Amino acid sequence: METISKALIQETVQEQREFFRTGETRTRLFRMEHLKRLKSFINKYEKQIQDALWKDLHKSAEEAWLTEISIVTQEIDNHIRHLKKWMKPEKVPTPLHLLPSKGYIQPEPLGVVLIAAPWNYPFQLLMNPLVGAISAGCCAVLKPSPYTPHIAEIMETMITEAFNPRHITLFQGGRDVNQHLFHTRFDLIFYTGSPFVGKIVMEAAAENLTPVILELGGKSPCIVDKEADLKVAAKRIAWGKTINAGQTCIAPDYLFVHESIKDRLLNRIAESIKEMHGRNIRKSPYYPRIVNNLAMERLQRLMQHGRIHTGGEVDPDERFIAPTIIDEVEPDFPVMQEEIFGPLLPVMTFTDTDDVVQYVNSHEKPLAFYYFGPGKKAKKLLQEIPSGGGCINDTLMHITNHHLPFGGVGNSGMGKYHGKDSFHAFSNRRAIVTTPTWLDMPFKYAPFKYFSLIKKIL
Repeated sequence: METISKALIQETVQEQREFFRTGETRTRLFRMEHLKRLKSFINKYEKQIQDALWKDLHKSAEEAWLTEISIVTQEIDNHIRHLKKWMKPEKVPTPLHLLPSKGYIQPEPLGVVLIAAPWNYPFQLLMNPLVGAISAGCCAVLKPSPYTPHIAEIMETMITEAFNPRHITLFQGGRDVNQHLFHTRFDLIFYTGSPFVGKIVMEAAAENLTPVILELGGKSPCIVDKEADLKVAAKRIAWGKTINAGQTCIAPDYLFVHESIKDRLLNRIAESIKEMHGRNIRKSPYYPRIVNNLAMERLQRLMQHGRIHTGGEVDPDERFIAPTIIDEVEPDFPVMQEEIFGPLLPVMTFTDTDDVVQYVNSHEKPLAFYYFGPGKKAKKLLQEIPSGGGCINDTLMHITNHHLPFGGVGNSGMGKYHGKDSFHAFSNRRAIVTTPTWLDMPFKYAPFKYFSLIKKIL
């Protein structure tokens, strides 16, 4: 792999700035052409993308399509469908005292942006923000994770073939390249990853007053109340925790279940896992692997406390960890101190939802919130527990609706994207007032005649 120097990065960014200043990326025709071009190359490389995700994460072709490829192509279709409307100036009302002026909001591209993606959904989380950057009229530098090298190589090939590097380019590399990129002046840094690295990104961006969008993570609670439909809850929790072997930023991180139904729910979750993957899950073609040995070691350490209810099997050579339910968990256990990012489901119980509210709110705001139970209780808990997003009687599905913004709050991130929010994420919503010259009100000029009248109007 070619070593990427700081000088090369700065030279590339300067070339993109010069290209952006030509105004070519601003036209709707250019944006539409390149959105369609991105989709055509995704379709062209679909098989290679699936093969690479299998090599890196043992993702099946079906899971790769559902959780990575289709999400991006649907996002592209959504932008193509609505771009003309989104680009139009947005008229706003004019207060009486400003007449006959008129005001509107004109979205304009921010400029040259950096998009840095993690390894867990390496294709989706790099390409989905890129859709917003192209749609908004920006130039972009892309940085995939080095921990999933096969898909990173395919994406580099695809981007190099599809786009002029003065418009969109991709850099490979490790932490040294990340440091060079984060300390380079961009018009926006869009980073998806951990809160720990998010702080590093934000600190580096502050040197140049570069705005950031940070899509981070955290411990997303899953609460199952005594009135919940246990069969449905178990199946949807098992699905949400085993997709990508739990290596999902919005996976149910831990389970808070009403004490009276705990045993029945855990047994049903265990059965749901077997229904999806068979009794020998290691042989399932639909169950992914842990990304690397370092992640394996970390997850094995988190399994040391509590009682294993289901799972617990580990094969370091295959980077395999079975879906594991850990019962009798205490809040001070290591598994409750950090985002798990793996197929471990620690379980705590409650008898009063007020205790759940107190526990969740005593920690950082989560990226997602899941509740299984009646609508009235769900509404109350949504008002009491903040989160980036969430689902009632389901898991993960809020990420699939392109009309909903996706993002965190507090420690779980800042800024939203998906659909129209992606377009706005890479745009400056520029406020403009136009004032005719045929009438010039004297009120605003010194010596402020009729000031008492002005006070009443304002």
